[in-house]
Amino acid sequence: MKIKFLVLFTFILIQIQLFSQTNVPSVNVYPKVAAYFSVVHPIVTLSSNAPVYNFDHSYTVGFPVGINLLKSDHLAYSIEIIPFLKSANGITKTYNLVIQPGLIFRYPNGFNFLTRMAFETGGRYGGNIIFNKVFYKTKSNSYWVSVPIPARFGNNAPASIGMGLQFGVTF
Repeated sequence: MKIKFLVLFTFILIQIQLFSQTNVPSVNVYPKVAAYFSVVHPIVTLSSNAPVYNFDHSYTVGFPVGINLLKSDHLAYSIEIIPFLKSANGITKTYNLVIQPGLIFRYPNGFNFLTRMAFETGGRYGGNIIFNKVFYKTKSNSYWVSVPIPARFGNNAPASIGMGLQFGVTF
């Protein structure tokens, strides 16, 4: 009886081992959709006029929200909408709304390079290049910092190029 029990017990252990889960490396399945929220602070804007610095005579801040469609580990499509607020002389108001579709070129270690077209409700248009780095990642969120470099044209204003600082979370 003991031998039958031992054989049966061994057989069950072998079956459990054969059908148990194995440690297979996780494979990213694409496409994926990710949304994000961030805060952008323009730092300086250069044009044929004098340079304009944020905080000199007014303060401007934007609140970008967007959706990323991740195509692979190396490429994604993104669309971003940015409402800007401007505060000057004790009055704060909505300043502009920017719609920015573009591509994200994804690199190892959380580095990204973004190219975006830009269409402003104020009548200007142009493009952005953005350098982005994920600095902290959890299972469900990525926290990142970006340096956007916008170029703008049109609306009877001189061409301009600027630089800002953006902080965000992707979920």
